[in-house]
Amino acid sequence: MAKNTQLSDLAVNTEADVLAALANGGFLKLYDGTQPLTWNDAITTQIMLVALVMGNPAFAPADAGVLIANAITGVLAVATGVAAWFRLTRSNGVAIWDGSVGTANANVIVPSTTVTVGVLYRCSTFTHTVYKNSTGY
Repeated sequence: MAKNTQLSDLAVNTEADVLAALANGGFLKLYDGTQPLTWNDAITTQIMLVALVMGNPAFAPADAGVLIANAITGVLAVATGVAAWFRLTRSNGVAIWDGSVGTANANVIVPSTTVTVGVLYRCSTFTHTVYKNSTGY
């Protein structure tokens, strides 16, 4: 029989809330270039454009496995480029997860993907979903 995972609301919300807690006071680092295959892969030629500051707590409590970030502090960009992906880190810089950046249909929604050094940059929305069901695992 094929794998067919089905998690309860309690399970997905607990998983999401534990994941969210890792981001408390952390950094949402936006990069140009191609996103590495996994969060564990080294950043090579990609340039960090800006490191936004996550709140503490970073996310509201999960609802149906969905995390929505609390206010994210805007900061001045440290480089110029086009934001394509992010790496979320703990406050000590340890990577938690990577994802997409865009003006729509992305994990992190920003007003513009164009980032200019020295200009205040903000994040409009950051969401993440822990899924209740999945085939294959």
